[in-house]
Amino acid sequence: MRDAPLLRLATAMLSPAGSRARLSTFVFHRVLASPDPLLPELPDRAAFEHLLGWIGEQFRVLAPLAACEALAAGTLPARAAILSFDDGYRDNLELALPCLQARGWQAAFFVATGYLGDGVMFNDRVIEAVRRTRAARIAWPVPGSAAAACGRAAMLPLETLAQRRVAIESLLAAIKPLPPGPRLEAVARLEDALGAGAVEPLMMSAAQVAELCAAGMTLGGHTRSHPILAALPPAQARTEIEAGRDDLRAIVGEAPRLFAYPNGRQGRDWHPAHAQMVREAGFAFAFATDAGAAGVDADPMALPRFTPWDRSRRRFQLRALCNLRARRDAPVPGATVAAGRRGALRGA
Repeated sequence: MRDAPLLRLATAMLSPAGSRARLSTFVFHRVLASPDPLLPELPDRAAFEHLLGWIGEQFRVLAPLAACEALAAGTLPARAAILSFDDGYRDNLELALPCLQARGWQAAFFVATGYLGDGVMFNDRVIEAVRRTRAARIAWPVPGSAAAACGRAAMLPLETLAQRRVAIESLLAAIKPLPPGPRLEAVARLEDALGAGAVEPLMMSAAQVAELCAAGMTLGGHTRSHPILAALPPAQARTEIEAGRDDLRAIVGEAPRLFAYPNGRQGRDWHPAHAQMVREAGFAFAFATDAGAAGVDADPMALPRFTPWDRSRRRFQLRALCNLRARRDAPVPGATVAAGRRGALRGA
């Protein structure tokens, strides 16, 4: 760690205090109890501790809403960063929260409220169906489905762990953009074809969301059923945004001020019309999943988020440093491809 002062100096030069400050927002989804060979991109608790340590060496981690307000006012301190988690997984409370509390840090948790309790997100149903099946391959789209009638099905081999990872990425890339109804139908057909059983609930309950809030964490909207907003009629997109807000208000007694777009890629998963819906729903700031760091002139309804995927301290911190210079028209090298691969395996 002898190079930590130099790293902080370089970071402060790219993100000084005041009107030239840039806000880095790190995005996470799950923190696992132990490594999962099928999902190697998800950190277990030990790996997550390392990531937090690397971030803490380089950045000053702030309370999310206060940081956003300071960004808009031009009063951010140097090396400012915030942490965020998407979807509402139970391990966020059980495993991530103690790690954050040990450092005295706050984070934003963007919750897809329709899955709270016994709900299981569509992506987790796909992952578990592929994990548990004894089939050596599957035809996709599933024969008999509307999608299969439109074209020739591809055979996805499932004999090795690597093949199952590729299959999961391919399946989710096809299923995730569908509207909620067809998406659930596609998942159910896949589960039937693979002989999948029931999936253990992975999400927080409403009481656990309230517990997270009581612990000083910030809650944010993430719609109710995690649709790709661009795939919905405008009225349905608005309903999803507002329903997620109302669900959180019913749980903790106040409406959230922060929002994260499901999947989150600007121009593909959401458009300016959706940003206007988010603003009209009362949210003050909204986050995408495009690489980069936000400056004082950033659109408060399109703040970028990014997390280096590297598993070595030096590479992680170097990529985080490069991200401070990234612009939407010039993303961090490799970020678009890698983020796409990793985003396919979770709700985002």
